[in-house]
Amino acid sequence: MSFASETKTELCKTIPQNSCCQKAECYGLLLFGRSFSNHAITITTENSAAAHRTAQLTAEIAGAIVDVSTSLLRRKERKSAFTVAVNGEDERNKVLSFFGHTGSEISLRINRANIENDCCASAFLRGVFLSCGTVTDPTKDYHLEFVVPFMNLAKDLSAFISEIFELNLRVGVLNRKGSFVVYIKGSEGVADLLTYMGAGNAAMELMQAKMLKEVRNNVNRKTNFETANIDKTAQAAAEQGIAIEKILNTTGISALPEDLQELAMLRFRNPEMSLRELGQTLSEPLSRSGINHRLQRIVEFSKEL
Repeated sequence: MSFASETKTELCKTIPQNSCCQKAECYGLLLFGRSFSNHAITITTENSAAAHRTAQLTAEIAGAIVDVSTSLLRRKERKSAFTVAVNGEDERNKVLSFFGHTGSEISLRINRANIENDCCASAFLRGVFLSCGTVTDPTKDYHLEFVVPFMNLAKDLSAFISEIFELNLRVGVLNRKGSFVVYIKGSEGVADLLTYMGAGNAAMELMQAKMLKEVRNNVNRKTNFETANIDKTAQAAAEQGIAIEKILNTTGISALPEDLQELAMLRFRNPEMSLRELGQTLSEPLSRSGINHRLQRIVEFSKEL
């Protein structure tokens, strides 16, 4: 089961206690379905819990007779689509009238009279998400969106989400293949909206995925940094070893200034030693920066030969 499907299943377990919230959720489910007019009222979803939730609320709240059918989407993946439909013109008109619509509107808009109280906003958005929403697996990205068939309806939804003070979300709208997508990006925004709609477990899973991803990134960054330092140190040690060997094979170690001779032989015999270890091993200990400076002088001496 995908993360989006798990989220919808979790949302379906949230039962609004107030009748006004039940109405708001049912309205969100039907208004943002495949069609909402006197010709057809249907919603199609791959989530069985969302389909049965739609049928139950429509029957209980609007008092309409509802039909639920199943069709096979992808045989190999054994995935099915569930279609909830209000059949019969009289039944459809009953639903439309209940929510304050005629069914012949030129431009479908949100009728805010169906979202009576502040408590109804989360129920309405829950219904909208169950109808046309999806959320990306947080191990891949932080993205939640609603795919809406009509431009003005998408604009209304974007404005509605933006007006919810406690969320303070930045909502985007784009046109994708003839549909209008209302979206929220970013881990905090997506988690806040999931929590607001009632999917607390999904929000927690998202934040845990984010924390795990940050830990992995920090470990990788630290590992890469340390690996780069090790490579740089090994390369410098190899260069110093070659320089000292060149001096030994040409002029001899005695050609070096006296303050470099002991260090040159120490480095040649101990290529794996760090600068700090070299400094502590000398007869007169030196700091790390002092050792580094003297080794650079040895390399320069070798280049001048």
